Amino acid sequence: MAFTLWALFEVTVLCLNAVCILNEERFLAKVGWASWQNVQGFGETATAKSQILNLIKSIRTVARVPLIFLNIITIIVKLVLG
Repeated sequence: MAFTLWALFEVTVLCLNAVCILNEERFLAKVGWASWQNVQGFGETATAKSQILNLIKSIRTVARVPLIFLNIITIIVKLVLG
């Protein structure tokens, strides 16, 4: 498979899907990455772990509805073009 813009688009959609389906109680809490386990005080610098958790939470919040449409477009193109 050649490296094309379509392949890059598919990889992006698949990675966003993977982030959106992570269950915080079943998966993230077991590895110590739950949001309630990472409480910081006011004025403290954010660690890399807390920044990744904030990124996961924001991707879940913002990308959920657009990701549905991106998945539909990907499925239709795969069905039509093979």
